[in-house]
Amino acid sequence: MTLAFTVFQIVAPVFVLAGIGFAWVRMGYDYDTGFVTRLAMTLAVPSLIFVALVRSEIEATAAGRLTLAALVAYGAVLLVFWVFCRARQLDLRTYWAPLVFGNTGNLGLPLALFAFGETGLTYAVVIFSVTAILQFTIGLWIVAGGGNPLRALKEPIVAATLLGALFLWRGWAVPDIFFNTLDLLGGMAIPLMLITLGVAVARLRPAGMYAVVGLAAVKVVICAGLAWGVGLAFGLDPVTLGVLVVQLATPVAVTSYLLAVKYGAEAPPVASLVVVSTAMSVVALPLLLAFFV
Repeated sequence: MTLAFTVFQIVAPVFVLAGIGFAWVRMGYDYDTGFVTRLAMTLAVPSLIFVALVRSEIEATAAGRLTLAALVAYGAVLLVFWVFCRARQLDLRTYWAPLVFGNTGNLGLPLALFAFGETGLTYAVVIFSVTAILQFTIGLWIVAGGGNPLRALKEPIVAATLLGALFLWRGWAVPDIFFNTLDLLGGMAIPLMLITLGVAVARLRPAGMYAVVGLAAVKVVICAGLAWGVGLAFGLDPVTLGVLVVQLATPVAVTSYLLAVKYGAEAPPVASLVVVSTAMSVVALPLLLAFFV
């Protein structure tokens, strides 16, 4: 009972904030998702990433080991789901990237913060940065059916990740006036992302949700299992391992749906995956956290 209550305390704020966004739309209030998303992805999230890396007490070698572990884990997940999609004759442009890349930003960052504290948030930021770079390079290339993956260098999140990693590696300090400003901007990121997640889910009208229930379940099992195996192989400590597993096991991100719409993949199945996997995460993520809390 104590463990269940502890896990509930961790995940409740995440889903309460998402629920606020969901209820906001259902009550008929306006919510400019485009503006809020641009604000979050251009200012708030890059500031959060940079501040978390600069403030972090994580050693550069530990951050490097976690980055390498995340890359290996994603490589394994990409390979397994490529085989899975080919075996099931699923359209690669539609299903491959959503099954690989989870909601490590909107859901993963706050969950890591509430579950593992500031240290967990720092580790989660490292993994989120890897996810963002891979999704806007390999993931975008998959969904678009080609193109130049180097366009990711234009994303503020990628720039903030590389700059923050440089400051962490060199041990450079940031003047207080700039650091405090970025800290305030970064403080908006998690509430904005969670409320926007709830808004996005409330506005989705996917068809055939029951058809993707099995795919959503397979995603959780494969991503969590491969992350666990890779983390153990790299000798990660329990907190770092827990963050890696939970981050990779997060549900399909709304970003996957937006990319499918933008680049002409089949958007309705991706929307269904977003809704179903997010609903399943209410049970799946607390069960995973129970192994680490």
